[in-house]
Amino acid sequence: MKKTLLLVGTLLGMSSTGCGAPEDDVSSEAGASPIEFDALDNSAVSAAALTTPGCTALTARSVISNGDDGNVAANTMDDNLGTRWSRSGRGSWVDYDLGSIQQVAGVSVAWHQGNTRTNEFLVSVSPDGYTYTQVYSGKSSGTTAAAETYSFKAVNTRRVRITFQSNNVNEWASIAEARACSSTTSTPTDPTPNPDPTPEQPPPGTGASVVWVGDFETNSRSQWSHTQMVSADRLALVSSPARQGRYALKATVRKGDDPINSSGNRNELVRMTREATGSEYYYRFSTMFDSSFPSAKTWQLFTQWHHEGNSGSPPVEFYVYGEEIRLNIGGNPGTIVWRTPLVRGRWLDFIFHVKWSPDSKVGFVELYLNGKVVLPKRYIATQYKGQLNYLKVGLYRNDTISPVGIVYHDGWTMARKLEDVISPTAVLKAP
Repeated sequence: MKKTLLLVGTLLGMSSTGCGAPEDDVSSEAGASPIEFDALDNSAVSAAALTTPGCTALTARSVISNGDDGNVAANTMDDNLGTRWSRSGRGSWVDYDLGSIQQVAGVSVAWHQGNTRTNEFLVSVSPDGYTYTQVYSGKSSGTTAAAETYSFKAVNTRRVRITFQSNNVNEWASIAEARACSSTTSTPTDPTPNPDPTPEQPPPGTGASVVWVGDFETNSRSQWSHTQMVSADRLALVSSPARQGRYALKATVRKGDDPINSSGNRNELVRMTREATGSEYYYRFSTMFDSSFPSAKTWQLFTQWHHEGNSGSPPVEFYVYGEEIRLNIGGNPGTIVWRTPLVRGRWLDFIFHVKWSPDSKVGFVELYLNGKVVLPKRYIATQYKGQLNYLKVGLYRNDTISPVGIVYHDGWTMARKLEDVISPTAVLKAP
């Protein structure tokens, strides 16, 4: 039978975002040599159809994770046992969005190299992507690479999270395929279900890091500090379109809207975040520009961190110029650190990572758009010396623009860790 040679050097070329060597990198073992595997048998594994014994499988709408080594979470939904999600370390998780509240009574998991590793793991559920409850704790059998079904008391949930704890070989979480089950007819090997679920406890050294949520699920503007608007209809709560949950903000600006007797036209929400110098945060937010959003060769801000001073451009601003979305740092003229074509009628999911400092050697920005890093970490001053910032969201534009401007906002969350701001509706994709 034909053999294929896989060189250790090829493995060394694999990308890794976790600590240590990439999953299955045998170069860390003493005396490692080229690995031989049976090419025909490997193809058979890759083409093998996924079966979920004892599980009536549900189809998730999307999947996210708290990291990977290049083997992304989407691989666990591709019906291919030859691909996988991998991440190093206890507490690594994959999280499935079912798209709506559904009954779940178990999970079916095909563990990568599950015939040689016994994996310890937790299963947790959440109706909203914010509050999770642990419903199962147990082990895989360690005897098969096919899917095994793990049952627990049926719950109604939208999200299902599988959290790796450890295995008997190494500290790599690695799952080939996984499905939530609406019902089950089998029980797992060595099950340790939780008959009375309690809130999930994070791994040692971690904890809830969410600082503030402004997602409009109160059906009001009460999560925000105050408004700058000419009338309530300019900052309206709407049920459609909404990116997540039941409500979103519809910000409308008409020519002449000037609620604070200042330059430009605006209607904005304000949150007095006042992040301390040296602090570091992740901000999640989703924005959609109405199909009628005007094209103008001038500024139209939709998100800004304004300094405490009353005059001058803000140190951090997201705005539209013509047919581009831009991120400008440092006021006017400042530095345009990122730009992308303007898209109308479609939600854009942002994660903005910032260290706040007036020192360009300390402060930095990093930006994710729709699950991809579009601006790698860039060191730059993010505050003016002696002044803290606060958040403004809505629409603020040059008063020369005549057409009505409409922008939708949703899902605002501020936290200290990336895993706490990953959008419940986003799919993290490989670069």
